[in-house]
Parts: sequence; C-alpha cells; structure tokens
Amino acid sequence: MDLCKLSLVFYLILFLAACQSLEPTASADRRINSVPTPVSVADSHAQFDDELGQQVSADLGSAMGDPAAQAQPDDLWQEIRLGLTWQSQDNAQIQRARDAYLRQTDFMPIMSQRSELFLYYIVEQVQRRQMPIEIALLPLVESAMDPMAYSAYRAAGLWQIMPSTGAQLGLQQDWWFDGRRSLRDSTSAALDYLQQLHARFDGDWLLALAAYNAGKGRILRAQRIARDKGLETDYWSLTLPRETRQYVPKLVALAQLVANPEAYGVTIPPIDNAPAFDVANTGGQIEMAKAAELAGIELDTLRWLNAGQLRWATSPERASELLVPTGCKAQLETGVAQLKPDERVSWRHYTIRSGDNLIGIAKQFDTQVSLLRQVNGIRGSMIRAGATLMIPGNPYSTSLAGVDLGQMSPIDYRVRRGDSLYVIAGRFNVSVSDIVSWNALDPDKYLQPGQMLTLHTAAR
Repeated sequence: MDLCKLSLVFYLILFLAACQSLEPTASADRRINSVPTPVSVADSHAQFDDELGQQVSADLGSAMGDPAAQAQPDDLWQEIRLGLTWQSQDNAQIQRARDAYLRQTDFMPIMSQRSELFLYYIVEQVQRRQMPIEIALLPLVESAMDPMAYSAYRAAGLWQIMPSTGAQLGLQQDWWFDGRRSLRDSTSAALDYLQQLHARFDGDWLLALAAYNAGKGRILRAQRIARDKGLETDYWSLTLPRETRQYVPKLVALAQLVANPEAYGVTIPPIDNAPAFDVANTGGQIEMAKAAELAGIELDTLRWLNAGQLRWATSPERASELLVPTGCKAQLETGVAQLKPDERVSWRHYTIRSGDNLIGIAKQFDTQVSLLRQVNGIRGSMIRAGATLMIPGNPYSTSLAGVDLGQMSPIDYRVRRGDSLYVIAGRFNVSVSDIVSWNALDPDKYLQPGQMLTLHTAAR
C-alpha cells in the first residue's frame, strides 16, 4: 500500500474510532436490507460514488481483514442467507407452516433445482430495489418456482398474477404471449405492485404481502373492522381469509429454513451465485424447436426459460430475443444468422373479402383451416369482410396445426425430479386437467420421482 493510501486509511480509522457508538453493519456491497435501520458508518460510506472513496474502503477492508470486503459467496443461498432479517419471528402459525415444509422431505432439494435458472435474477432485482431479500423467496410460496403454474383462479406464472392485475400492471396477455409467465416481465410487475402496496400500508411489508394475496380492499376492510373494535391493525391481529392467514407464515417459515437449514435438518443444494441465462437475439420470429436445436439445448429448457411464449414460435409482437442458458447465446445467434428465408417463421397479412371462407383461404395459401383458426384466435368458421388474417408463410408451421383425439396415442411417462403437472403438460402440449383426468390424480399433491403417468399425445 503506498503512502497516500496509508494516510487515507489512518484518517478513516480515526473517523471510525470517533463514531464507535454506532452499531457496525454488514458490507455496503451486500445491497440487501430495506428494513429501516439507524444510519451507520458503513451506510454513510456507501453513499460515496467517487473512485477515491471506493478505493479507500477496499484498502481498509483488506488491511484489517474485514470478511465483508471479501468476494460474494459462491452459493446463492448463502447470499440470500446473509440478508435475511425476518426469521427471528415465531408464533404458532409460523410453526405450523414450518412443520408442513419439513414433512415434505424433498421440498427444498426440488425447489433448489427449479430455482437454478431463475433465482439469481430475482434476487438481483430485489436487491436493486433495496427490498427485503425475503421477497425473492415469494415465488417458492406462490408457484413452487414453476413459471408455467396456473391456478384454479386463473393466476399464472412464478408470481401467480391474476389476469386483471396483469392488465393493470401493463403485462402483455394475448394468444402468442403471456407476460405473467415471463420471468423478466412478471418479476418487474410483481415487484412494482409489492412496492405500491408497501407504500399504501405505511411501510408494513407483512400487510403488503397480505394485500398481494387477498387484494388491497380486503385488507383495508379488515383493518377498518379491527379499528372499529379498538383492536390492533397489524397483520397478526387481523381477521383474514384462511389462505391469507397462512400466506405470510409460509414465507417467514421458508426464510427460517433458508437461514438455518442445519438446525432443522434440511439440505439445500447450492446454486451458483452468478447469472444463469443470457438474452440472445433471434433476428426475428423463430420456431421454438428450431431455436432449441440451434442453441444446442433441450426444447424443455428453452420453454422453461421462456414460459411467456405460448406457441410453437415466438410472438411476432415481441422483441426478437430469447433467454438461453449461459454459454449458449453465441451458438444460437450464429445459427439464426445462417438461416435461409424459408427456414424462418414468416407471415402474410390477408384482408378478407366478401364471399371468402376459411376453407377457400386455406387452399389459396396452402395451409390448414385449423392453423388459421389457431393463429388468428377464431372460433368456428365465421369471418368478417375487411378483417385481416395472419397467414403462415413457410412449411414448418403447417405441421403444427391442431390434432384431434383420434390422432392421439397413449404413452407411459416416468416422472423425473423437478417435474410438475405444469412442466409435463407444457412438454407434451396437453393440459393439466387432461393429465389429472387420465391418471385420476389429486392436483394438490406433489408428483413423486419414478411415478408412472399415462399421457395421450399426438402420434409422431
């Protein structure tokens, strides 16, 4: 260390000594806690953006052997663990939620596996907004970290956003794409919404979470009733629907397991504390199967990362990009640059004329009526003169028209680790309700690795 740096370190040590009455805090680099705390020396130093201030802090940490100045943990769960603050809460509701997790011995290993592609990004976004790190665990409670999850109430995606809420938050929801199932779109919308609720409930995160689950109006009514009775209006004191009473305890209990897994006999497989995906430019609309082939990855993986893409090809109204596992971006972009025009998804726009019908239009453009119905959202055969139809313009799409049950054959499928009804349904292009019906399943129970299912899929 040169003399200039040594002098700066000396003066900084004197400053720290003069402020020794303030409580020490974790490294400012950790970017985690949004729970209000007294302003500390570490917090005040974090406000310095100039290069000299950063260098002095680094030199001081190195000189004094400060562990906080060392590199971030290799395991993402440890990164989360360092920021957790809610785990000290405990009551009968939290204990019941914790016991329910512990009865599912495979819960945390399966959740860790499902989280490998998503959790780093979610943690990064939560930290960037300086929200409590516990919020990053919410998709585990909401959807068991399944981007294709779809509830009986029509909530969808990792954050289980309702259609009306998604519309209010500006999420695209159409035949091609559902932003509620998109990792980036849904995370941004969910965090926006949670921050709005946090502000509405005067900085109380537990009430904000309750409102996220039950709706703002219901929580406000519960508070008004409690206030009229002279009762407290915090989350734990309110009379709430059963699901909402269990909702926050589930998140706190999960934070407890992550904070101290050894104490509860829980094993949490590590996740790399690094980005798990890149954003690849597809150069235009492309079939998902073709993109997976060019990237050298399984179609299941590509669909899992891009669950917002609902069809065989990417949405023509979205940016020309796909999320791919880290290391696959260059291969995909090189591949799409070499595609011939007839290997791409292309579309014509046809204005319907008086006297036209779907059969005639399909013959005119060498396609299938069922495909015209699919891509244009048409039910039945009624079309209106003057309206515009999208016509697929290459041979790939014609092979993807719908099939009827007569063309479907049963197969046996063995459940793998990390599978869910939604994952399997997406993989085989069938519905969750069909899988439940075909196998007489309880949709609320977890599938078990090794379990055999009967699926009826299109003959290939």
